[in-house]
Amino acid sequence: MFTGIVEELGEITAVENLGDASRFRLRGPVVTEGAQHGDSIAVNGVCLTVVEHEGDEFTADVMQETLKRSSLGALGVGSRVNLERPTAVGSRLGGHIVQGHVDGTGQVLSRTPSEHWEIVKVSLPADLARYVVEKGSITVDGISLTVVEAGPDHFTVSLIPTTLDLTTLGLKQPGDPVNLEVDIVAKYVERLLANTPGAGR
Repeated sequence: MFTGIVEELGEITAVENLGDASRFRLRGPVVTEGAQHGDSIAVNGVCLTVVEHEGDEFTADVMQETLKRSSLGALGVGSRVNLERPTAVGSRLGGHIVQGHVDGTGQVLSRTPSEHWEIVKVSLPADLARYVVEKGSITVDGISLTVVEAGPDHFTVSLIPTTLDLTTLGLKQPGDPVNLEVDIVAKYVERLLANTPGAGR
């Protein structure tokens, strides 16, 4: 489990095509400290498993299904990525509960700067819109954010300078894809209500 609080802005240093998968090599001095084979690291919100670790770099295999359902397939050598290690038991939950299981992708539609923050508008797949509410939580490229406006096919988030400086959202431009993970609590509530007789009445 993750919290959506990005630890560092890493970089993809190599991509190897494995046919039905890809092997990424990524640089991240913070998240590789003490990393071991089999550990989990969220890369732009996608939970990946460490295959190898050497110095400040690690490799992770990304299967075809993940490449198709997330924005990782659009990345290449030199791409910057958000990195986060799993939260430790007993530590503070600074963001919200994030599984690292991407529900879909959106696109940055617009950026509106102001004096102290920036409003970013992101497209929202129709099948995810029901899980997104104003002032609720959403994960964008692994970043825990608060929804400002929730529309039928989009949402907006307000980004402070720290988020712009330390994550990929400071680099994304209109048209760029982003990974989306909606609040897991909303999905569980929907499932429970669907299986409760008379709940929809």
